[in-house]
Amino acid sequence: MSEQQPEAATQRVAADDTEQPRPTLADKAGRSGPGPPASGGQHVRRFWSTRRVPAAIVALLAAAVTGLLLYDVVAVRVGRPAMSWRRSLADELASRPLDDGWMIGGAALAMAVGLWLLVLAVTPGLRRLLPMQPPADTRAADLRSGLNRSAVALVLRDRAMEVPGVQSVRIDVGRHKIRARIRSHFRDLEEVRADLESALANGLQQLGLARPPALSLDVRRPKKR
Repeated sequence: MSEQQPEAATQRVAADDTEQPRPTLADKAGRSGPGPPASGGQHVRRFWSTRRVPAAIVALLAAAVTGLLLYDVVAVRVGRPAMSWRRSLADELASRPLDDGWMIGGAALAMAVGLWLLVLAVTPGLRRLLPMQPPADTRAADLRSGLNRSAVALVLRDRAMEVPGVQSVRIDVGRHKIRARIRSHFRDLEEVRADLESALANGLQQLGLARPPALSLDVRRPKKR
């Protein structure tokens, strides 16, 4: 009995080896793609821009205007006359009516600058960066990743060029929509369109974007010269 047990164990191992086929390239490609998001439906926010240039411009202008006014007020307090530009500005504001063109233009300019600053304050910015799905590892919950829209366009272009019959590809990636313009020089256009939809959808899924844009395909024949 003791001599038959190793033989039986060897047979079971051999049977297990024969029952498990080796992974193919398609299986490896399928496993290499991103899995389902582990956030449980958590809303993925966009990346916020620091906006250093607008903040620096506003800070410099505010500092310059405030410093000039403070210098003029201190000069008046010590007995010197006020600057000519402040006297003329006060006279103009006191004498001009509210429906004057310069008054309306200045008010419109101030309102436009204020609206621009308000939009910059309440919008995320970084429109060219698409957020990706959060990682499945709970230890990396604070880790965020994103893809540039030009990188997404390059990946999808390479996927589209692998489809038989495709001559040229132009892909424009927006935040909500991807427009692909394809020129096919052989094969039926409907077959090319079906293969392109499958290839681009698969490539877009493997990129792991949190909110994948919708695909819009325009498949045509190249223009005759």
